[in-house]
Amino acid sequence: MKVLTLTGSPHSQGTTALLADEVCAGAKEAGHEIVRFETGKLDIHPCLGCFHCRKNDGRCVYDDDMTLIYPHLLTADAVILVTPLYYFGMTAQLKRTIDRFFSVNPVLRKTSKHFFLVAACGDKDAWAMDALVVHFQTICRYLHWQEGGMVLAMGAYTRKDVEDSDYPIMARNLGAGL
Repeated sequence: MKVLTLTGSPHSQGTTALLADEVCAGAKEAGHEIVRFETGKLDIHPCLGCFHCRKNDGRCVYDDDMTLIYPHLLTADAVILVTPLYYFGMTAQLKRTIDRFFSVNPVLRKTSKHFFLVAACGDKDAWAMDALVVHFQTICRYLHWQEGGMVLAMGAYTRKDVEDSDYPIMARNLGAGL
């Protein structure tokens, strides 16, 4: 199985970087092919809603780093989103990447994929990730993808908070179970 992992954090050594490492390690150990992009480090412009892509066979008006992601997005069997919680949603870096799925929507909506979410936040309130989860589920429903598992790391302000928890094991197990 080909697995595309899209991380949203601008921090290469943060809480979700650790969880992304673990989910990818679990998937690799299970024999899956892993492709990972750190969207916070890429040059990806926001979607303009200009419909240029719809008039030009899915080619976006921008020639940016999304051209690296598109081939893997189209051929992946599973997509994993990994993000810290920023104001009750995914990071802007990850959101702009997902917004750019628009140019290949006609293909994505006809392709069966499994969709997974790994997220971390410092909050401990049970409702803190509700909006993120609903957004994830809505994307899944819209694209006609199959919702996979989730790891929602609560109370994880720092990397040490994650290291001292069961969340790395949960992420590794999620990857191993793909």
